[in-house]
Amino acid sequence: MAKIAVLGCGFGTALAVLADKNGHEVVLWSKFSQELEEIRRDGEQKRLLPGIKVEKSILLTNDLADLAQCELCIVAVPSFAVRETARAAAQYLASDALIVNVSKGLEDGSFKRLSQVLEEELPGRRIVVLSGPSHAEEVGRSVPTTVTVASVRRDAAEEVQEMLMSPSFRLYVNDDVVGVELGGALKNVIALAAGVSDGLKLGDNTKAALMTRGITEIARLGIAMGAKNETFAGLSGIGDLIVTCTSMHSRNRRAGILIGQGVPAAEAVAQIGTVEGYHCAKTAFELSQKLGVEMPIVQQAYQVLYEGKTAACALHDLMERPKRHESEVIWLLSR
Repeated sequence: MAKIAVLGCGFGTALAVLADKNGHEVVLWSKFSQELEEIRRDGEQKRLLPGIKVEKSILLTNDLADLAQCELCIVAVPSFAVRETARAAAQYLASDALIVNVSKGLEDGSFKRLSQVLEEELPGRRIVVLSGPSHAEEVGRSVPTTVTVASVRRDAAEEVQEMLMSPSFRLYVNDDVVGVELGGALKNVIALAAGVSDGLKLGDNTKAALMTRGITEIARLGIAMGAKNETFAGLSGIGDLIVTCTSMHSRNRRAGILIGQGVPAAEAVAQIGTVEGYHCAKTAFELSQKLGVEMPIVQQAYQVLYEGKTAACALHDLMERPKRHESEVIWLLSR
């Protein structure tokens, strides 16, 4: 058994509970003392994960020194806090500690994937990315869940697979870190758009179109950045997209529903809490412009979220785009 540290008490709490059930020594860290006190008092993360028991065997701490001698460190803070958290933790983490990132997003301004941020702040450590259809509410209740762990080091991914796999949590190893990360980050933008569709009461056809064309856009950007096309047909691509676009566990979808009902974007995000798709829409749009990759759904999402465009107008502009061949890239390459 290993000593495992988990940074962040959202999805991190569910993973801490999972690791504890697997028999590991678990340290759960948060920078917010009040959050930890509430978990101690209630025996659960009542605000985010009600009903999921946090055993007393899990050490709750806001002292990063408690990360010492951890063999595995799971980074589960919001994407905008990854660099700051990793920088603060660096001096306490062993040089051979395995780092597992479950945060989903891209760094604003630099356009860097979060594994790249971790490589910069935690040099020399082996970095693994965990992604896939895995709502914390269900992982914590031991609902059967399957995810992907990706790394440039197969041995690192396999170590994580060995430590975290359980009868209710199955992990597949993957070597496409770029594709796995981008699928996990960009699906949040499409989920926001799917929520807007629900808020407008547009129906199943519209949502299916958004999801299908959305994964096409994600793959298009991913391939431009060096990812493998087949990754987007897997757990961290279409799998994560499906669960985030269709579940009310999804904060991205819930925020989108409010926006579709007429709530201003910033207000909707404030009501829901951390909405990764809101931040990622801006970064993804700017990145697509920089790389010359066409992403019409992401563009319309950006304009609704940041420029005050109405959802109805965004839908009209998507439906009135010029004619296209569905397999446009493949068709052009095969001519």
